[in-house]
Amino acid sequence: MTISNAQNPDLDWSQVRETVRMMNLAVAQIEMSMTEGDDSVDTLTNAFTTMAGRVRTIESVVKDKDGDEYQQVAEQCNAISSEMQHAIMAFQFYDKLTQRLSHVSHSLESLVDLVGDNSRLFNPTEWSILQEKIKSRYTMPAEHNMFELMMGGMSIKDVLKQMQQNEDNEDDIELF
Repeated sequence: MTISNAQNPDLDWSQVRETVRMMNLAVAQIEMSMTEGDDSVDTLTNAFTTMAGRVRTIESVVKDKDGDEYQQVAEQCNAISSEMQHAIMAFQFYDKLTQRLSHVSHSLESLVDLVGDNSRLFNPTEWSILQEKIKSRYTMPAEHNMFELMMGGMSIKDVLKQMQQNEDNEDDIELF
């Protein structure tokens, strides 16, 4: 049995089914990217944890010693620790990214379910339920803000501009 699709349409062909397939592809790509990224970050996290332990060991060995060489080693340990703090901040931003991508993935899955169900597709209440479900998964204020702006009818370009302005005004790292 051949599958009806855009490359091989027949009387059973449906743009809704094509849309569902394309959204499922997007979900699969997001999920695969997050899995690969998580594996890499786990490896880096373990490496940084090991390095931090070794730096502390070196620091404790030279801490109470006199001499320029020991002082230089202690200064280098401090510099390494500082750089590791920068790397940890980068990991926090990666975590924020994966949270957002996870939310996008779940949102797309929920949208696929709705679009693929003719009994729900044309029901405004179902769309409201979907939007509330998507919104309820958000954990970061920026996501809530973006949602409200988009649902309010603002263009993608204007929303991204507004979000960038908001980010520029915030000096703090968003903790989650």
